[in-house]
Amino acid sequence: MPRITQEQKQLNREKIVTAAGEGFRLRGIDGIGLEEVMKAAGMTHGGFYNHFASKDDLALEVLHQGFTDSLAALDAIRSAHPRSARAALHDMVDGYVNAEHRDHPEAGCASAALVTDAGRHGTAAQAEYRRGLDGYFAKITDMLLDRARQSGTELTPAEARERAVALFSQMVGALTLSRAVADAAPALSNEILAVNRKQLKKY
Repeated sequence: MPRITQEQKQLNREKIVTAAGEGFRLRGIDGIGLEEVMKAAGMTHGGFYNHFASKDDLALEVLHQGFTDSLAALDAIRSAHPRSARAALHDMVDGYVNAEHRDHPEAGCASAALVTDAGRHGTAAQAEYRRGLDGYFAKITDMLLDRARQSGTELTPAEARERAVALFSQMVGALTLSRAVADAAPALSNEILAVNRKQLKKY
């Protein structure tokens, strides 16, 4: 049989990461098996080990890629509002704390969808999750400092960092809570999103 090219191998790896990312965010890392991941990627189970040593290695790649994509999206939001950090912050909140994101975790940010998984899957997973958090905290801190400069408000880097940590923690918490009751209490789920969007825009 002909050997696949390095380009095709990389494409296959990306398909596996994409399929796993959707499955893990929707059902949790332990909620979907490798055979199902590979089927969703359009490949056989046996081909998995040509790309990853274990499911844990795949989970680390999913966390890494998930945060990489989310942080790139945050950069795009900031770039879309070059003269208003306030508008960028509001856009970030509206894009994260909403019903679409709540109802489609498979297409959403790893920060909320895999928060519990990261805590349960050991130091390496937590370290990868921390990398993502550090990225979010740093970017939001910069936006808050930009907003302070644009509005003529005094804000130290330490104060901006404190607000950034609180803001993003509230965003993740709001989305996670809204998902926890979405089917049983949709009105409460919507209220959680609406109230937090309003409060988060006060930052």
